[in-house]
Amino acid sequence: MKLIIVHYHFRPGGVRRVLELATPHLVAHWPQRVRSVMLAAGEAPDSAWLRTFRQRLRGTPVKVVVQPAFGYVFDWAPDGPTIRRRVMDGLMELLREIGHDDCLVWAHNLGLGRNLYLAGELTFTCHCAGLPLVSHHHDWWFENRWHHFAAKREPGFRKLDAVAGAVLAGSPHIAHAAISQADAKVLVKHFPGLAGWLPNPIEPGEQPSAARVAHTRNWLRRQLGEAAPVWLLPCRLLRRKNIAEALLLTRWLRPDAWLVTTGGVSSAEEQAYADTLATAAQTHGWRLRLGIMQGDESQAPSVPELLAASETVLLTSVQEGFGLPYLEASALRRPLVARELPNIAPDLAKFGFTFPQCYREVLVDPSLFGWRSEHHRQKRLCAEWTSLMPRAVARLVGASAVLAAGSAPCPVPFSRLTLTAQLEVLRQPVERSWDRCLALNPFLKEWRERALTGRLKASPWPRPADRWLSGHAYAQRFLELIPPLLSRPPRAGAGLAAQAEFLRKKLRAENIYPLLWNSHT
Repeated sequence: MKLIIVHYHFRPGGVRRVLELATPHLVAHWPQRVRSVMLAAGEAPDSAWLRTFRQRLRGTPVKVVVQPAFGYVFDWAPDGPTIRRRVMDGLMELLREIGHDDCLVWAHNLGLGRNLYLAGELTFTCHCAGLPLVSHHHDWWFENRWHHFAAKREPGFRKLDAVAGAVLAGSPHIAHAAISQADAKVLVKHFPGLAGWLPNPIEPGEQPSAARVAHTRNWLRRQLGEAAPVWLLPCRLLRRKNIAEALLLTRWLRPDAWLVTTGGVSSAEEQAYADTLATAAQTHGWRLRLGIMQGDESQAPSVPELLAASETVLLTSVQEGFGLPYLEASALRRPLVARELPNIAPDLAKFGFTFPQCYREVLVDPSLFGWRSEHHRQKRLCAEWTSLMPRAVARLVGASAVLAAGSAPCPVPFSRLTLTAQLEVLRQPVERSWDRCLALNPFLKEWRERALTGRLKASPWPRPADRWLSGHAYAQRFLELIPPLLSRPPRAGAGLAAQAEFLRKKLRAENIYPLLWNSHT
């Protein structure tokens, strides 16, 4: 049989990491021989990564099919009918490649909404041709990503039922997988027998050798221009990674350390965010290096080597589907400073993890930024954001922390500010912002003492985790998801009902972050 992997791209990030870890186990554990693996995407993968991916598969042929129409719609300009036609042409080419062989299509992040034409045509093609499809959802368009929806710019998807029909298609040949229990519960409710929980795989493995760690530290020294502690934020330059909060914590807890992020900008809409951060860091002399692995990956250390060579790992995202850095830090025995994300914390607890330096929010004193300006800014941005939604959906949106507080300044979470206000806080002298915020975040006092004396704690790898996160466990769960030959179709309207339940949950006040309303905040 053939395994067909469909994704927008194979840039560094969580999806690519899942593919490189999971695919070898799927091939090894498949009941019938996997003759070949096909990677179908909107752009070619990095050559060094592809070479390593092939090595992991130990001789199983890997073919790459590049169809630009499978990429992010926003990254190129053709009109809707043109995109749809090119997507259909690309899918017809895939069908010709498959021929009469048995196959499985494993599609990633159709629910992100970055190419609704691909989602709609792929699910329709698999339904009509009887091809089994596992639609693997890592992120969702309705989770603070209404700019991805862009209803007015994508004819054919201006109504929510059309979007649900594309990304949450109901068919006896389509199974839906989620990487968190919370999302999986919704899917299982509406797609009984055709949905499940598929937590990302990770195995502790061997530590990078002392020689490789030393080499990586020397490489970091050359990149930064000095020998200094490195606090690593393993991420691409995305607003949801909340990078300014990582910088604030680094400056408070370890003032002489560099905050380093791994990946670069992943799409045009994130460029303004990255440029604003980089300009502010250069202007004010902040010890921030963005996208240190950007460019030729063959010349850079691997992510595990960077993690092992760093003093501390951070994870300050406001939104994650799974949160692989939590587990990578534990596997490499590195101290972690991380936000406790409500949708991920129960899963981590189920796996057996505890994280000594985990926090819900960092509160900031309102005197550190212009409250009146921020309130006005958020009111305007929120109106622009909700104008993208149907009226019935806009009524579900909870108030942000600043808008809920009204005109009376009060301490608010740093994560609930726009980037403009976050940078106002960062421009304050470090000791001033520390003094104003310490009483609001008393746990930081002990963390600072630990950081300055090299005593931040790492989370040990728990034994029960292997039962959930090993490659073998992943393959077993994946195989159970493949639609059986006699699957019963879900009831009519299942996708729309699931989407409506997701909307009610994802638009609550606790999930509202102004940083994500648009690319210029």
